[in-house]
Amino acid sequence: MILSLLFGLIIGFALGLTGGGGSVFAVPLLVYGLQVPAHAAVVISLAAVGATALGGGLARWRDGQAEYRIAVIFGLSGIIGAPLGAWLSPRFSESALLTGFALLMLGIALRMWRQANRRPEETRIVRAGADPSDDNAGPVCRYDPAGRLQFTSRCAVRLALAGSATGLLSGLFGVGGGFLIVPALVLVASLPMRRAVATSLWVIAIISAIGLLSHVIAGHRLDVSITVGFVLGGLGGMTLGIAVGRRIAGPTLQKLFAGMIVAVAVFMLARLVVR
Repeated sequence: MILSLLFGLIIGFALGLTGGGGSVFAVPLLVYGLQVPAHAAVVISLAAVGATALGGGLARWRDGQAEYRIAVIFGLSGIIGAPLGAWLSPRFSESALLTGFALLMLGIALRMWRQANRRPEETRIVRAGADPSDDNAGPVCRYDPAGRLQFTSRCAVRLALAGSATGLLSGLFGVGGGFLIVPALVLVASLPMRRAVATSLWVIAIISAIGLLSHVIAGHRLDVSITVGFVLGGLGGMTLGIAVGRRIAGPTLQKLFAGMIVAVAVFMLARLVVR
């Protein structure tokens, strides 16, 4: 129980601070730290990460940072792509999958780092150089000068496509969660980092709930005692992560997230080379 609380604290802190990292950290901690079988670890991870993300989403309700329409569209679209990714996954070797995922993470991290340097003021209006009167110029999802999202059909279609692609990649590589959702929200939906983090928590909660339900229907067992410890520790870590995140500037938070992605990608590549 003590280890479950400690590991849950780590996962919750990562989710609260960056909106991602739960599934990437949870499964290794369960398998290598608590000696939980891999298949059982996936079920526990879905329940613990989903519940922690939901708790974080509710905790940030008053902030008004989350874009709930984006979360619903993105989350439900991700469910469409995930089965295709799961079907494709066995058709690749484990080494090819892990290498592909690590390279994808490095590419995403590089783009996010460069974007943070280009947008130090984290502007919410159309990017410089785009004509506001031209609907085809600038990002598809835009903000008005008051910071309100201008939700259009083009924005909804782009989000649905991005959600499906994210779901496909998550199903293909077996991990992803917020590590794919947050970059997609920042790079595709043009969400400022803080809004992307808050919105990601709701997307993770939606996808985790449906994934857990699928496992339960399939008859897979959930270890309640370990899950409870993870959730309790996760909620504490979430509170701490949110508090720290509020003290970090948006571009700095985006660079921190990119650094975490690089660390996990390098670790995966190193494990492949050492095998």
